[in-house]
Amino acid sequence: MEQQRVELANGIELDVVDSGPTDGPALIFLHGFPESHRTWRHQIAHFSDRFRCIAPDQRGYRGSSKPQDVESYTPDKLIGDVFLLADALGAETFTVVGHDWGGAIAWGVALAGQANSRVTRAVIANAPHPALFSKLLFLNEQQREASQYIREFRNPGNDALVRQHGLAGLLLKAVKWDRPSAMEPEEREALLRDWQDRDAAFGMLNWYRASYMDVPPMDAPYRLPEGWDPPQLPDLSIPTLVIWAMDDPALPAENLHGMEDIIDDLTLEKVHDCGHFVPWEAPGAVNAAMDAFLKRTV
Repeated sequence: MEQQRVELANGIELDVVDSGPTDGPALIFLHGFPESHRTWRHQIAHFSDRFRCIAPDQRGYRGSSKPQDVESYTPDKLIGDVFLLADALGAETFTVVGHDWGGAIAWGVALAGQANSRVTRAVIANAPHPALFSKLLFLNEQQREASQYIREFRNPGNDALVRQHGLAGLLLKAVKWDRPSAMEPEEREALLRDWQDRDAAFGMLNWYRASYMDVPPMDAPYRLPEGWDPPQLPDLSIPTLVIWAMDDPALPAENLHGMEDIIDDLTLEKVHDCGHFVPWEAPGAVNAAMDAFLKRTV
């Protein structure tokens, strides 16, 4: 998958795969942490004969721009990058496809883009809806425990570890949902090389440090804080496919509860016997679900 350098109107430069017919319907693929555009290698291979498949290394990752200040990674800027990328490539309308952090941004892109009809459909894989996830962190013990790594990522006391060993040093300390044996060895080796880039390591961590997510410690009470309000977001009106790996140790299936109340046209595809990285752990199931969804909502 060859990449091209694309400069956005805000000055950010992204390395981007742009594969398939340029006049075909556009799919913009957003990867999650701590990966790259190659999260979507199986989907791009499958869909690029009939769709324009656009897959950036997002801000902070690999060779793309990596500003080192936390403020450069607030969600509005990450969401804005997607629309500016579409502008730069002449994609007037598009379907947004996201996994993990890319899915979190895809929720925001879909919610913003439905208003002006630029985003026609959304495909979200193992990325919780922000309104549901923020509440679950307070009330659900499994989700709170699984999310404690975020507190470690935000802790500046770990910065020396990252400077000494790269991102891998912190991942070994904080993460319990990685399954190295599930990935092809050559892909794993490439990721390990990427994680040695210190500027990219802090760029990736800044996604967490700039986020509004409140992750309580394990000893905090399991109740909503007094006066707490969920994020004030509109319902999602565009057709939306949610693909969920049911054995995800980072995101339990309780994240699905209530989605039907806030998404008007929801298709839910549950993938069993699969961990967090469903796009490449179960590519056949993901491709089939997307095929059926894209055909139905053409």
